[in-house]
Amino acid sequence: MGREGSRRPTEAGGPPGAAGYDGPPPPAGHGGPPPPADHGGLLGRVFLTRVIEPGDETGGRWVREFGVDGVVRRLRQRGEPLPGVSGKRWAGLLARAERADPRRDLAVAQDAGVRFVCPGDAEWPGQLDDLGDARPFGLWVRGTADLRLWALRSVALVGARACTEYGAFMAATLAAGLAEKGWVVVSGGAYGIDGAAHRGVLGAGGATVAVLACGVDRPYPRGHAGLIGRIAEQGLVIGELPPGEHPTPSRFILRNRVIAALTRGTVVVEAAHRSGSLVTARAARRLGRHTIGVPGPATSGLSAGVHELLRQEAVLVTDADEIVELVGDIGELAPERRGPVLPRDLLDPAVRQVLAALPARRAARPDDIARTAQTTPDDAIAKLYELRALGYVERHGDGWKLTRQAMISVRGGADLR
Repeated sequence: MGREGSRRPTEAGGPPGAAGYDGPPPPAGHGGPPPPADHGGLLGRVFLTRVIEPGDETGGRWVREFGVDGVVRRLRQRGEPLPGVSGKRWAGLLARAERADPRRDLAVAQDAGVRFVCPGDAEWPGQLDDLGDARPFGLWVRGTADLRLWALRSVALVGARACTEYGAFMAATLAAGLAEKGWVVVSGGAYGIDGAAHRGVLGAGGATVAVLACGVDRPYPRGHAGLIGRIAEQGLVIGELPPGEHPTPSRFILRNRVIAALTRGTVVVEAAHRSGSLVTARAARRLGRHTIGVPGPATSGLSAGVHELLRQEAVLVTDADEIVELVGDIGELAPERRGPVLPRDLLDPAVRQVLAALPARRAARPDDIARTAQTTPDDAIAKLYELRALGYVERHGDGWKLTRQAMISVRGGADLR
């Protein structure tokens, strides 16, 4: 199982090794070694992932106040309801607790190459603690990389499921660019923007994490089973729910807080006004993370939610360099954006001033050019001969006129005099 058996600090509510649970042994005939002995609440936390829904702040408060062992004991012994819960809901929790078997969950996870990471483990990402009582009881992790190390330099990239070709292109391009710069891209493994982001990273040979709203042994959506398998091989697949659990609408929404907390910032590529990706962005903002948006057409309903974010506190970006400038370390700046350098840009400023003083469609006398350029006639004539040598002007009798090539170069489509 990897890290499950490592010792961790004692959970409040009992001495080291007191799990508060004495459930049945693994099922008969189970292949492979048995799950490791519990240390500091491992089985208790696995038990809670089966009984209490992700993001339940009431359950998180119970753990904070009574410890994992105290909460598990009350549920297993069918004691009096814990504070802040109705009798009806407590009955539902007791029914779940009666069927929960953490040893079996650990055994099933082990067979699927999945480990369970708890708060206090060396692999636990400390930034998840910012969620307070909504912090996960633990995370089921599939893949060989170290989650804590990867999360230190990660960016969330999320958006609409029913995305446009533009959105999919931008998501894949941004994700590949981030991967090439050594950043980990975190998303939800869903259709649309999520899938495009994961594929962009995989194509670039980079690191990506999929945060699922179901058991990590049963990828969802099923159409992405192959993609999620590739992510598990090249990156990480993580989730709060134990093996075999299926997604629900509420679990998708609550999953998004983990994506937001795990990363330095959340980039939304496309999102309608009611998109779940906006939940991720708002969670990121509440947690003090960067909130970032990629603009789309003003007429696109799929970009309306992103544009609303941009009207508030989100920062507009157009490429991976600009994302890194926001979420990266001091000195990781995006290159300066400049237009193309034109031949006239290389002229001396005084020469450019004389060039700009010539009318577009007629010849002008040196005195008139000098007056417009705010210089002397002699200086203007000297600059005009220099411009003629460079092909910008030609002499017409006593006057000077722009060449056809210079008219295109100098005016660049602006109103011509």
